[in-house]
Amino acid sequence: MTSPIELEGAETPSLVDKESAPQSDAKESKKLEGRSPGQLMWGRFKRDRTGVVSAVVVLFFFTIAAAAPLISKVYGKDPYTLYGQDRPELLDMFTMPAGPAGGMNGEFWFGIEPVLGRDVFTQLLYGMRTSMFTALAATVLMTVVGVLIGLAGGYFGGKTDYWLGRITDFFMALPNQLFFVAAMPVITTVFVAPDEETPTYVRTCAIIIVLSFLGWMSMARLIRAATLSLRDREFIEAARISGASPWRIIRKELLPNIVTPVLVQATLTLPSTILSIAFLSFVGVGYVEPTPDWGRMFAIGADIVEQDPYYMLFPGVAMVVFVVAFNLLGDSVRDAFDPKTGR
Repeated sequence: MTSPIELEGAETPSLVDKESAPQSDAKESKKLEGRSPGQLMWGRFKRDRTGVVSAVVVLFFFTIAAAAPLISKVYGKDPYTLYGQDRPELLDMFTMPAGPAGGMNGEFWFGIEPVLGRDVFTQLLYGMRTSMFTALAATVLMTVVGVLIGLAGGYFGGKTDYWLGRITDFFMALPNQLFFVAAMPVITTVFVAPDEETPTYVRTCAIIIVLSFLGWMSMARLIRAATLSLRDREFIEAARISGASPWRIIRKELLPNIVTPVLVQATLTLPSTILSIAFLSFVGVGYVEPTPDWGRMFAIGADIVEQDPYYMLFPGVAMVVFVVAFNLLGDSVRDAFDPKTGR
């Protein structure tokens, strides 16, 4: 005959199993919990060291550009004061920096500008601020225009797609750089009389308009191709059958599925837009004196590179580092969104 003690001992393992079962099930459910596409993308991006370093560099550039007035106030200099004119000892008899290495010292960290004697460090900060935020506004505008045209052509097809495609081909055939140079003076004279000085905000708006006018085609082609591959999918057909309007299908079904190519293309467009802004200022049709700008600094440095090669050193290094970092960031974002990548 079995004793009560033996019976109690026999029941103990089953009770323990019942108590531990919910905990083990909870742990297994946590392990088997799915992740959203955004979490998967973020996980792949964090494993890409090149992408993380590039993101830190790009964030650093945008931070110091946004904080340029605060940094200038702490530094004690501004990009507009003519320090070489107020203090003649800073320039030599040839109006070149009197100090070594372009006048670099504890007071002027990156040296001073030849002839006028402005501070190079604050000029670079404000020049980055001008170029980067102008390029950001132009990139956003050309992205919006490209997405709208690409969606309209890809979804509606037929004559709509045909004529939008021909318009896109026409704009892609235009010589961009020559059109930039020719269009900028025309646009500024529309808003400002020829005998008046053009305000900086008018030049900014003109640059954004010109760049957006000739920069949306690549985005439109990309979004059109993505829309063509999606418009005959089952979920789009189900939305049509349910009576959804074309606007609702585009907004609720197509747009969420083209976020990836839009984001990748935008990250690749921004650095090229910054280079275009620098080109306009370099040839004299973009930002002009006294507005600080990357391209204008290159134009000044090109004239005095033999006498003072240090003036172009820091703007050139900053431009190269930023453009390379942003291009690498765009590649990393594309790899992170692509589920087939091995990175």
